[in-house]
Amino acid sequence: MDVESLKQEAGIAACAYIKDGMNVGLGTGSTVKYTILELGRRIEKEGLQIVGVPTSLATEKLAISVGIPLVELDSLDHLDVVVDGTDEFDPDFNLIKGGGAALLREKIVAQASTQMVVVADARKQVERLGAFPLPIEVTCFSWQTTQRSIEAVLGCSTARRMNGEEPVLTDNGNFIVDARTGPTIQNPAETERELLAIAGVVQVGLFIGMCNVVILAKDDGVEVLSKEE
Repeated sequence: MDVESLKQEAGIAACAYIKDGMNVGLGTGSTVKYTILELGRRIEKEGLQIVGVPTSLATEKLAISVGIPLVELDSLDHLDVVVDGTDEFDPDFNLIKGGGAALLREKIVAQASTQMVVVADARKQVERLGAFPLPIEVTCFSWQTTQRSIEAVLGCSTARRMNGEEPVLTDNGNFIVDARTGPTIQNPAETERELLAIAGVVQVGLFIGMCNVVILAKDDGVEVLSKEE
């Protein structure tokens, strides 16, 4: 199967973790898109009853278009599960996220969820995090000062993410600085702590100890990896 077909299979497989009556975090990305489409189908065809909390404006738009009822996270006391994508995951199920510039909202939703199910293709499975540039959301105010502090902490080059000639703005109105660490992040939790200590850093695209299950799209089909195993 081609990559897109594998993504679709993985995205649909994630729906097995979603039952009637659940409060569901809806992630962002090209694989989670298929989860959202399948949930919309199940709501229409099978009478599935859920409410969703989107992690980005793009996800909100897609969820509305397929008929998923949405609510504000603040109106709920918990989320049962969030289904989201990832840019990398390591053997301890630590993640790098933020390739879609939604890392702050994704992390807020993930922290509020009892379970995090990640959908990914085999290219995202790594032995050590960092080959994918680490996304860091920063305030626009004095962002270059923040950028220099990030480079001093990580010892690597960084770049403000651009869309053509314009800087990428997150849904929260902030910039993204991508850090080119290479696959060198041996202690993701410590790296996260050091970066969050920088005043201009809003959030870091390291998701530590949040993911429980990875639904992995591989050339020979879909494999379910569980942290409990």
